[in-house]
Amino acid sequence: MVSIKQLMHALAGAALVVLSSTVFAQDPAPAAPTTEAAPAEAPLAEAKTESVENPYGIGALWKQGDFVARFVLISMLIMSGATWYIMIVKFIDQTKLMGQAKAANATFWKARSVPDGVNSLAAGSPFWYIADRGVSAQNHHEGTLVEQIDLSSWVTMSINRAVDEIQSRLQGGLAVLATVGSTAPFVGLFGTVWGIYHALTAIGISGQASIDKVAGPVGEALIMTAIGLAVAVPAVMGYNWLVRRNKAGMEAVRAFSADLHSVLLSGSRVGDKA
Repeated sequence: MVSIKQLMHALAGAALVVLSSTVFAQDPAPAAPTTEAAPAEAPLAEAKTESVENPYGIGALWKQGDFVARFVLISMLIMSGATWYIMIVKFIDQTKLMGQAKAANATFWKARSVPDGVNSLAAGSPFWYIADRGVSAQNHHEGTLVEQIDLSSWVTMSINRAVDEIQSRLQGGLAVLATVGSTAPFVGLFGTVWGIYHALTAIGISGQASIDKVAGPVGEALIMTAIGLAVAVPAVMGYNWLVRRNKAGMEAVRAFSADLHSVLLSGSRVGDKA
C-alpha cells in the first residue's frame, strides 16, 4: 500500500508541473523582429513649364505707361499703318499704269483715226483721258473766249493740263511717306526721352540706382527708339522706290501725249518718216 507520505510527494510534484505549465503559458512569446516597410515613393510630379510674361515688353509698356507713352505708341502705329497702305495702293496703281501704257502703244496707234483710237483705249485710264481731252480741244476750238488762241496752243494747253492732273494723281500719298519718314524718328526719340525721365524719377524717389528701379523705364525708352526706326525706315525706302516708279510711268505718259499732240496737229507721230 502506498503510504501517505509518498502520496503527498506525488501530489506536490503534480501541482508543481501544472503550476509551471500555467506560468509559461501566460508569458507571451517574444515578438519576432519586424521590418517596417518603407513607404512607397510618390511618383515625381511632372515638371510644369510656366510661361512668364516679359515685364519689360510692349504689353508691360502699354499697361504701365502713362497717357504720353500710350499716345506715342498709337501715333507710331497710325503712321506705320498709313505707310504700308499707301505703299501697297501706289504699287497697284503704278502696275496698272505700266500695263495701260503697253496696251495704248499696241492698240491706239493702229487705229484708222484718233476717235477710233480713243474708243480702243480702256475708259478711265490716263491715256484715254489724255486722248479724250486732246480730241475735245481739237473739235471745240471755237467761241469768244478762244478766238484769239490758235489751234496748236489750245490743244497743247489741254493736253498739258491732262498730263499735269495725271502726275498730281500719281504723286498723291507720297507726301505722307515723306512726312512719316522725317518725323517718326523724332516721335520715337520723344518717347525715349520720356522713358529716361521716368527712370531718373524712379531713382530720385527710391534713393538708389538699382536695376529693378530703372529697368522698366529704360526698357520703355529703348522700345520707343526701336519702334520709331521701324516706322521711319520703310517710309523712306518706300518713298524713294515709288518716286522712281512714278518717274518711269510719267515718261510713258509724256511720250504718249507728245505723239498725240503731233498727230492731232500734223497727222503723224513724232519721229515718223514722211
